[in-house]
Amino acid sequence: MSTITTTTPPRSAPSGLALRGPARVIVLQHRRVLWTAGALALAGIVLLTASVWWNHGTADTYADSGCSFMDTSPRCVAAFQDMLSHQAWLRDVLRLTGIAMMVLPAAVGVFVAGPMIGRELESGTHRLAWSQSVSPARWLLAKLTVPAAITVVAVPALSAFYAWCRTAPDTDRPAWYDTSVYAATGTLPTASALLAIAIGALAALLVRRTLLAMSITALAYGAVALTLGAVRSSLWAVSTAVTPLNATPDGLPGSTLFVGSGLMAGDQRVRGETCYQDPVPEVVDRCLADQHITGTYTDYHPASHFWPLQLVGTGIVLVLAAAAVALAFRVLRRRHA
Repeated sequence: MSTITTTTPPRSAPSGLALRGPARVIVLQHRRVLWTAGALALAGIVLLTASVWWNHGTADTYADSGCSFMDTSPRCVAAFQDMLSHQAWLRDVLRLTGIAMMVLPAAVGVFVAGPMIGRELESGTHRLAWSQSVSPARWLLAKLTVPAAITVVAVPALSAFYAWCRTAPDTDRPAWYDTSVYAATGTLPTASALLAIAIGALAALLVRRTLLAMSITALAYGAVALTLGAVRSSLWAVSTAVTPLNATPDGLPGSTLFVGSGLMAGDQRVRGETCYQDPVPEVVDRCLADQHITGTYTDYHPASHFWPLQLVGTGIVLVLAAAAVALAFRVLRRRHA
């Protein structure tokens, strides 16, 4: 009697890029959210690309028409208005996209605080992972590294694409210091998303309630973002333009963030309201003489200060994120030692 032997082919070793352990479980658990987020990002990219292409094509058509903005013929007026409407459309799309980029870090943090960590702690399903040779520290590390890894890949790419669209030719672009532009470009969006992830994890570990952790994360991140925005102009030394009294100012460089202005009495600064509260010219002149005013000053940030301001702000945000992560692991150890 013959026997049939079967051999099981050896399993191939997992790829070095394959996800393993808790990270794989997290991606599988939230794959629908990841697919949805990817689809929304792709839709935004398509919309921006189409808007830039549409605007550029309209500008080329107007340039080839031989018209100028001073030409009052019906054909040229219609072509000029068509070009302006397309530029306005692109400007609105850029502004709305910048607002979406501003909200993105908060959305990531709220997701980490709620569905990713808070829900498991509230329902007790985290104990299942901890009972399967996954330590609490490794569990939390996976909850942080998976969204952080996606963030450091996706957010810089989206930010760079937004910056490219904003600087495309024939674009009536918002200024670099516009809140929606500043928060959507440079290194700050990625750092802000990492901070929101850290805040979300900390909030979930502290309150262990899904909705409460999501609310705390949104409020805490919003407070940090508003505070950083309020002190933004003081993160880097301003440039100052001084104009002698009664002289015609040279004007500030283009795309300049105005910070403040006032009067100069020698080397000392005097508030501008000191002598200009009374509309009577004789009273103003007498005040200027009494205060020994020699000129005016204007503080501003030129466009070249974009990266210094961004990098200092990014450093502050990353320090806060590191502190929140350290505190989250400390809370985890104290409650689940």
